[in-house]
Amino acid sequence: MTPTAAPAQPAASDVAPVDVRVPARRLLPLAAQHVLAMIAAPVSTVFLTAGTLRLAPGATASLLSAVLVLCGAGALLQSLGVWRIGARLPFVMLPGGAATALFLQIAQDHGTPTAAGSVLLAAALLIAVLPLYARVVRLFPPLVMGVTVLLIGIAMIRVAARLVTGPDGAGEPRAVLLAGLTVAATVGAYVLLRGVWRQTAILTGMASGVLLAVVTGLGSFTPAPGSGFSLPALLPYGTPRFDVLAALPLLVFSLTTLAEITGQTVLNSETVGRVPDPGKDVPRVARADALVSLVGGLFGTSLMVTSAENIGIGRLTGVRSRFVTAAAGALLVGIGLATPVSRALAGIPEAVVGGSSLVVYAVIAVMGVEMLRRADLSGAGTSSMTAALALAAGLLPLLTPGLYDGFPGWARTILGSGVVAGTLTAVLLTALLGRFEGRRESGSEGRDGPSRPVRAKTGEPEPRAPE
Repeated sequence: MTPTAAPAQPAASDVAPVDVRVPARRLLPLAAQHVLAMIAAPVSTVFLTAGTLRLAPGATASLLSAVLVLCGAGALLQSLGVWRIGARLPFVMLPGGAATALFLQIAQDHGTPTAAGSVLLAAALLIAVLPLYARVVRLFPPLVMGVTVLLIGIAMIRVAARLVTGPDGAGEPRAVLLAGLTVAATVGAYVLLRGVWRQTAILTGMASGVLLAVVTGLGSFTPAPGSGFSLPALLPYGTPRFDVLAALPLLVFSLTTLAEITGQTVLNSETVGRVPDPGKDVPRVARADALVSLVGGLFGTSLMVTSAENIGIGRLTGVRSRFVTAAAGALLVGIGLATPVSRALAGIPEAVVGGSSLVVYAVIAVMGVEMLRRADLSGAGTSSMTAALALAAGLLPLLTPGLYDGFPGWARTILGSGVVAGTLTAVLLTALLGRFEGRRESGSEGRDGPSRPVRAKTGEPEPRAPE
């Protein structure tokens, strides 16, 4: 009898780059690069939250610990995947800057228990709409996303400025100077550093601001007491309160994230050599975001969102393995549980946090402008009018805070939030004016024959091809 040949083992080249297991001696330094590239976002977000809500140093340390642990858990979930949760792509997870801005707005207007409840409602909504993913994502083209992100950035620049000036808006000269020096240090780091280190410009700016505060006496650095390892505090703001109207800003934002998740998932898939499959992968990414956000709401954080900002590291190093970001997630969990680290970071002066936050949220506003550039605002269609009216609706409550004081409570909640008012206006006008424009073009085509394409730059019709 002829012996049966043993089945051939798959060669290393048969393994997709995203599924390659990196040797342990290389895994730690590669993972550390990802941590260094993204650590500034959770740190600055936590201190913006702590400064705005006037949290005690111990509460700030606990919140930072929770955010770092959740960032790590999210990276592990997205990279390794469990059942239908996580796309098994090299993603990291961060507290969303725009989501944090809305969380703070709700907390200031309705209290921190309502803000925590809003996070839970928004995460639940994201899970609920996933079966309708294809329909929901159409409501948020680049024009709507651009308006939303631009308004969030503008609104939060004002909030960040209050960290420097104080609640009354009358800042002390030394606080303003310290914030300015922090901004200057951040810009200097961004200009002078290269590669992955450039991505730590915010963190470098904050460290420089703390050093300047201590050396010049413009501020003080007082870490919270504590040592060893500890778990983050559960329900730090008390029992969450559920108010759908108050939660509208975060509810609307949770829907808009589907468009962003789609773009990031396609980009990440292409980067690691996997054929993009949004119908399969986007719901998996969104489920992981929603699950981690549900846990985050119980520990005082805002919505957690998957980020593709680590893709640049993969391109620089040529390593596209999802096990590297999984190892980065494990590192983040360890850092989050190390109490000395989080309590030391909790001592950063508010003016330093304010200066760093001004840069962060100004960048968010510019991201909104970049998104608007992807929409056709040439004036030939209705997009420019839609963007103009949506921005007007969103800026009115920011520029005239008492405009809707005489309206019923539900109207004040909707119209008084610049982000909600602007986003809803953009969604409605995109649908209504787009349909009207479609009918007009259809009627024009019926009378005058097929419409002629328009030049992108001049707005003039392209010449017809000879028949």
